[in-house]
Amino acid sequence: MSLATDLVTDRKIVQPRKAVLEMPEYHPPLAGRDALRLDFNENTFAPSPRVVEKLQALTAEGLTKYPEREPVERVVATHFGLKTEEVLLTNGVDEAIHLMCVAFLEADDEALIATPTFFMYDVSIKMMTPHLRKVQADATMEFPFERFMSAITDKTKLIIVASPNNPTGATVSKEHLLAIAAAAPHAVLMVDEAYYHFHGESILEDLSTVPNVIVARTFSKAYGLASLRVGLLAGNAALLKSLRKVSSPYNVNGVALACLPVAVADEEYLSWYTEQVRIGRQRMMDGLRELGVPFFPSHANFVLMNIGPKHAALVGAMRRQGVLLRDRSTDPGCDGFVRITIGIEEHVTRGLDALKTSLQEIEWSAAV
Repeated sequence: MSLATDLVTDRKIVQPRKAVLEMPEYHPPLAGRDALRLDFNENTFAPSPRVVEKLQALTAEGLTKYPEREPVERVVATHFGLKTEEVLLTNGVDEAIHLMCVAFLEADDEALIATPTFFMYDVSIKMMTPHLRKVQADATMEFPFERFMSAITDKTKLIIVASPNNPTGATVSKEHLLAIAAAAPHAVLMVDEAYYHFHGESILEDLSTVPNVIVARTFSKAYGLASLRVGLLAGNAALLKSLRKVSSPYNVNGVALACLPVAVADEEYLSWYTEQVRIGRQRMMDGLRELGVPFFPSHANFVLMNIGPKHAALVGAMRRQGVLLRDRSTDPGCDGFVRITIGIEEHVTRGLDALKTSLQEIEWSAAV
C-alpha cells in the first residue's frame, strides 16, 4: 500500500455543517412507477399539445446554449399581470422553497409552518436554522388559524403556508392569509399555491399592497411539466431582488424555458384539464362516501382518505391492480392515511374500480 493511500485511509472525512448533519432527508419513493400514477399529484395525462410541438421543434444547436431566463420571465409576468422584476422562475417549487430559506433565514431566526404539510419545508428550513416551529392541525385537518397566529413571535422571520395544502387538500382563506401577513410585518410569508388551479382562489392580486408576501406557483401540476422542473416566485420587487441574487443565473433549463411560454398561453387546454380534475375529484369523494371510506374534503388534485391499520395493505393491493397510491401514514397526525391523485375521467374510473376491488381483497371495513 502506498504512502498516499495510507494517508487517505487514516484521514477523517471532512464533515458538513452541523445543520446539514441534523436536517431531515427526503426520499421520494419513485422506483418502479410503471403503473397508473395516482401517487404524486402529477398531471396524469399530458401537457398541452403545443408543448409537444415545441419540443419537437427544438434544435441540436439550441441545446448547446446557456438558457436565458429573463425573456421568459417577461412573458410569464405579463401573463399573470405582474412586472418582470416581480417574478423569478425557479427549478420547480422545491428550489423556490430553498431560495426563500437561503435568502431570509439566519441561524437564530424562527420559521413557522402548519403540519401536516409539504415535507420539503422542513428540509430547506432546517438547513438554515434549527428553530422551526410547527402548529399541528386537529382531527379535521383544517388550517389551525387561531393557534397559528398565536405561534408568531418577534423572532419569526419566515412563514410558509400552502393553500391548498398537501396532503390534506385544505385551504386557507385570503382573509386569514392577509391577517397572518399583517401580524408578522417583520417576517416574509410565502404562500405556496402549487394547487391553485384546482381551487381558484389566490392572493396573487394582493401582492402590490402586501409587501411581505411572496407567492409560489408550479407548472408541474395542472400544466403537466413536472419532468421539466419549472416553478415561479412572485412578490415585492425588493424581495425578489434578494431571491434572484442567491439563485443560479441558469437554474431553469433551456428546454423548460422554451416550453413554458406556449404552456401558459394555451388556456383552453388548462381549462379542460382543471375541469377534468374538478369533476373527477367530486366523483372520487362521492365514491369514497359510498364505500364508507372516511376522507377529507379536498380543493386540490388529490383526496386524502383514512384507511386505518390496513393502509399499507391497501397500497400493496392497489399496486397489484396497476394503480399507485401514496401512503401518508408517517406525516404528523396522519397515521393510517392514504392519498389518491385525481386526473382525467378515465383514470378516475380506473382508480375507483381498483379501489373497490382492493378494499374487498384486504377485507377492509369502516369499523376496522
